[in-house]
Amino acid sequence: MARALQLPEGRVLRYLGLRVVQVVPTILAIVVLNFFFLRLAPGDLAEVMAGEAGSATPEYMAMLRQQFGLDEPLAIQFFKYMGQLFQLNLGYSFRNSMPVLDLILTRAPNTALLMLSSLVLAVALGILFGAISAQWRGRWPDGVLSAFSTIGFATPLFWVGLMLIVLFSVELRWLPAGGMRDLQQVHTGLAAVGDVALHMVLPVLSLAFFYIAIYTRLTRSAMLEVQELDFVRTARAKGIAPLPIAVRHVLRNALLPIVTMTGLQLGTLLSGSVVIETVFAWPGMGRLAFDAVFQRDINLLLGVLFFSSFLVIVSNLATDLVYALLDPRIDVP
Repeated sequence: MARALQLPEGRVLRYLGLRVVQVVPTILAIVVLNFFFLRLAPGDLAEVMAGEAGSATPEYMAMLRQQFGLDEPLAIQFFKYMGQLFQLNLGYSFRNSMPVLDLILTRAPNTALLMLSSLVLAVALGILFGAISAQWRGRWPDGVLSAFSTIGFATPLFWVGLMLIVLFSVELRWLPAGGMRDLQQVHTGLAAVGDVALHMVLPVLSLAFFYIAIYTRLTRSAMLEVQELDFVRTARAKGIAPLPIAVRHVLRNALLPIVTMTGLQLGTLLSGSVVIETVFAWPGMGRLAFDAVFQRDINLLLGVLFFSSFLVIVSNLATDLVYALLDPRIDVP
C-alpha cells in the first residue's frame, strides 16, 4: 500500500494526460449523438410556446423559429452549437430567459447535495450490512439482509418515494412532502440549515434505498472472496480474533471493488435523481431536465446532458486514479 501511494508525480501526470486524450472522442460522440437524437424528437420550442399563446398561425410559428434559430439547416445549427461549446457557452434558454450555464449552475449544487448525501449513506450502510451478512453467512442476519437487498433491487425509486411521502408526510406528518425549503417562513443561519436537512430526509432515503442494496451485496461477495485467501488463513492460524481479521484484513481488501463501483454509480445516481427530484419537487438538475423535455427547451436539455456527461467522465477519471493509488498491482504507465 505504501508503494502504491508514492507514485512519482510525473507518472501520475502522464497517466492523467493519457486518460484525458482517451476521453476526448467520448465527449465528442456524446455531443453529436445528443444534438441529432434530440432533433429527431417531434415538436420544438416554437410549437409549445405558440400552443400556449393560442396563436399557432404559420406566420407566428415562422417568427418564433427565426427568433430561436430553428429555421436554419440542421448542419448550420450543429456547427453553431459546437462553436458555442468551444467558448464554454451552452446557449440560451428562451423558456427561462437566462443562459443555460447560469441556470445549470444554480441547480447543480442542489443535485450535488442530494446525490452526495445519498451516496455517503448508501456506501456507509451498504458496507455495514454487507460486512454483517458476510460474517454471519448462512444465519438469520444474512437471511434478513439478503431479503432486504432483493427488495431493494426490485423496488422502483418512485414507488419508494411515494410510499415515504404517504407514511411520513401524510399519515405521521413528521417530514415535509417536497421542496427544498419551507416557503411559508424565512429561515437564516442554523435554522436554514436545519430546514434544508429536514427537507432532505425523504429524498435522500428514497434515492439511497436502491444503492444500499447494491453495496450490501457487493461488500458481502467481496468479503466472502477475500476470506478464502491465504493471508486470512494465516491470520487465523496466528490466533488473531475474528473481529480484527474481519476489519483489518478482510474488509480492508474488499473495499477496492467498492471504490470502483462508487465512481461508476455517479452516472446512475444522476438518472435516479431525475425521478426523485420530480417526485419530491427538489429544485435540481434532474427536475430541470424533466421540465426541459416537456417544454421542448432543446438548448437547456442539451446543456444538462452535456454537463452531466462531463461530470460522469471526470468522476470515472478520478476513480481510475484512486484505484491505481490503492492497488499496488495496477501499473501506472
